[in-house]
Amino acid sequence: MTPTLLTVPALVEQWWNDRVLQDPIVTPVWRLWTYAQPAVVLGLAQRGMRLPVRPDAVLPVMVRCSGGGAVLVGPWMLSMSVALPVEHPLVSDGVVASYAWLGRGIAQALEGLGVRAQVLSPEQLHARRAGQPVPTLDWACFGGVSPWEVLAHERKLVGLAQIRRRNGVLLTAGILLRSCPWETLCERLGRPGSDAARLRQCTISCEEFVDTALQTQALVRSLHAMLGMECAPSDQGARVPG
Repeated sequence: MTPTLLTVPALVEQWWNDRVLQDPIVTPVWRLWTYAQPAVVLGLAQRGMRLPVRPDAVLPVMVRCSGGGAVLVGPWMLSMSVALPVEHPLVSDGVVASYAWLGRGIAQALEGLGVRAQVLSPEQLHARRAGQPVPTLDWACFGGVSPWEVLAHERKLVGLAQIRRRNGVLLTAGILLRSCPWETLCERLGRPGSDAARLRQCTISCEEFVDTALQTQALVRSLHAMLGMECAPSDQGARVPG
């Protein structure tokens, strides 16, 4: 597959994610996404969240099929969707273990561009929490750290999520290329401004290390190469649009 970064409305990405797991037989396939316009994407468990009534609200809100907290997608984020059959060795050892290869692969790709990436195993994360208890913002994906997610300078850079079905597993990742406007996310969901300040403190983006305008395509190539090594050829993947 020629390395491609698809610029789409967030709804297209979510449709693709839903559709790819509907095939009776899921074969390895992946896509990399970014977005021309911002949107709020809630985790599946947040589908009943009550939003402030704002007649002038133009920022769309949608629900993804995977778990986790709310994400504000936009031009500042590069996202990844990877579908694998449930018996694939990368995802056959359970929910947490399924993230390990993806977190490590993304971290290695980022390090190749000069980003000081760090991945925490469950044991390392437990020790980190025990030694330095930090309150989290559970409602936001980037408000806390889970095993195998990617950090830089102890701040979150990449968020991970997944959904598991009998026929396949969908893994998703969001990489902060540039600083996210956290105030926009908090305002749309009716969260206080202090939450936006905390999100700024606990997150970091690639632009603090490299010129993302020049390095995004290099990152895309590196991620495609990593996926090509880890997964079966995506040209034989599920019958979904490119």
